[in-house]
Amino acid sequence: MAVGDTPFPEMPVIEGMRLGTGMAGIKKPDRRDLVVIEIAEGARVSGVFTRNAFCAAPVTVARERLVGRAAQGASARYLVINTGNANAGTGEPGLRDARTTCAELARLAGVDEQSVLPFSTGVIGEPLPMERLLAGLPAALQALDDGPRAWQEAGEGILTTDTRAKGATVSVALGSQTVTINGIAKGSGMIRPDMATMLAFVATDAALEQHLLDQLLRDAVERSFNCITVDSDTSTNDACLLISTGRGAVVADESDLAIFRNGLQRVMTELAQAVVRDGEGATKFVTLQVDEARSRREALDVAFTVAHSPLVKTALYASDANWGRILAAAGRAPVEDFEVNRVTIDLGEVRLVEQGGRAPGYTEEAGSAVMAREEIVIRIALGRGEQSATVWTSDLSHDYVTINADYRS
Repeated sequence: MAVGDTPFPEMPVIEGMRLGTGMAGIKKPDRRDLVVIEIAEGARVSGVFTRNAFCAAPVTVARERLVGRAAQGASARYLVINTGNANAGTGEPGLRDARTTCAELARLAGVDEQSVLPFSTGVIGEPLPMERLLAGLPAALQALDDGPRAWQEAGEGILTTDTRAKGATVSVALGSQTVTINGIAKGSGMIRPDMATMLAFVATDAALEQHLLDQLLRDAVERSFNCITVDSDTSTNDACLLISTGRGAVVADESDLAIFRNGLQRVMTELAQAVVRDGEGATKFVTLQVDEARSRREALDVAFTVAHSPLVKTALYASDANWGRILAAAGRAPVEDFEVNRVTIDLGEVRLVEQGGRAPGYTEEAGSAVMAREEIVIRIALGRGEQSATVWTSDLSHDYVTINADYRS
């Protein structure tokens, strides 16, 4: 089940990037569950990772190697991603398995082991089936390609409970040259990223300095993946990488930077929204917009408090215009000196709340009509400042419970 029709786009070639997939049978036979991404020498890579204290072994290894390589003026050459097993909560054996996977891929590809970064997603607390995983690497390497099919197969190869692959692409003009930005992501449940979605890999042929690449990634993540939630759970495995192969136009001045930044934000936002649209059991895509706050942090606090409310989310699933649940959730957000008489709440084009209570013109019929839609916008104006924030979320359905109750079976 997913909200809206978002087919995987035709992805242009990113010179300096190739992707390959294999079927290692990590959790289920005859499905793509192993992805290798080859990055040309001289490229630059930036990453952000989960803040969960129980971060997965591949997160620890990838983060350490990414920082270490950058300090040496070098970069990653290969990424290896497996699904079906998170390699999280696995202690020292999990770290050893992540490093062994990298070492084997490095041997096969003829590169330095430290230039290989591992990523995993799936069930927490189970050891990796190393024999099957390692046996699948040669086929993934042999499948390396830079065409549209390779991007789509890689998008499929990183899925777990997702119902569809998620991709986004834009091309922007920098002077007389065009640069491309491609991205794939996975995520459906355990989504409250606090840095990024469960896994996302975005690449461009634009030439960017490392410090600029790092800043662009942090800024784009903050207003995309950090603004989504499905179930308020932060994964142990979240990782988001931005790769600059440097084979295209140089981002040379502030004008180029603004154009590129907007293009990157479009890709990141589209991927983040695709995760919510494919949220486990989702039947609604909900935009929560909070305006007139004293700070962006305050606006986000209100938006996420409403987005995380099980009562709000179940009312959305039922198409029940129980607007009091939205009011109550907004009222318990961590906001100092909340002045309820200044707050207005709108459901689509319908005013729900003003002056501390139900809006005089509100009717149940009008509210129910908006709640029945597949895509819903809730606007909350706090009447206390000029800052705003937008968060995207989904409803909470019977299927969400079923999917997660049966996840390991």
